[in-house]
Amino acid sequence: MAKPDHGHYYVPEGTYWPILGSIGLITLVVGFIYILNGGSGTVLMLAGTAVMIVMLFGWFGEVIRENESSTYHAWEDKSFRLGMVWFIFSEVMFFAAFFGALFYARVLSVPWLGGSGEEADTHTLLWNSFQAMWPSNGPADVGGKFEPMNTWGLPALNTVILLSSAGTVTWAHHALKRGNRRNLITGLAITVFLGFLFVGLQAMEYYHAYHELNLTLGSGIYGSTFFMLTGFHGLHVTLGAIMLTVILFRCIKGHFTPDNHFAFEAAAWYWHFVDVVWLGLFVFVYWL
Repeated sequence: MAKPDHGHYYVPEGTYWPILGSIGLITLVVGFIYILNGGSGTVLMLAGTAVMIVMLFGWFGEVIRENESSTYHAWEDKSFRLGMVWFIFSEVMFFAAFFGALFYARVLSVPWLGGSGEEADTHTLLWNSFQAMWPSNGPADVGGKFEPMNTWGLPALNTVILLSSAGTVTWAHHALKRGNRRNLITGLAITVFLGFLFVGLQAMEYYHAYHELNLTLGSGIYGSTFFMLTGFHGLHVTLGAIMLTVILFRCIKGHFTPDNHFAFEAAAWYWHFVDVVWLGLFVFVYWL
């Protein structure tokens, strides 16, 4: 914990980092929109990405220097913790919306289109020959025939990898609280390796889905929900692995003490969040 000080709250001076970040994000998104619509937006997207990287390095570097110079106290520590709690809560709601879309499609929409429910004859007006089954690519086999992803292949392996990484980051956390920097760095290094291994295996899974199973974003409701949920989760794992990489370098430089290491805790909280989300994905997207 940060040292207590109940009569002071640090207020930083004005900074240009938020403005720079807004410019970079807008440029990145506009470039991405151009690409999605068949235009040439690669340069814009790369320029926006470069600006975002500069902003993140600069802004977070400034915060790290403030923390290492003992600028922050108990008030700031509480503020950071509350901020991280609300951020993770917003991420929970983000994924809850996508899980809700999957639930609606599987439990309500597809059976209704197949003729179930109180208005059992309504489907005759929409698509009389539609068969209610899951996985489904919708009426008229939108996107062509496809095969669903095998649950007990790469998805099961990635589950083992991600759960193992939850154990190693917890091991590193306990080592930090005991002042054992060697185990701290070892546990974090293993966690980072497992995180990027997960992302690499998911990329292999996507390649297999597109080129061998004909499972794409255009494969009806199953394809769209599959890539929407697993893709956003993969993005979150990538961000979490990057966060833990930064924490690893800070640990190597000697940052953090057993009583003052909220940045480590925040990254660990986020990592446990993506672990829990993956368990939900494995059960409801791959298994059931």
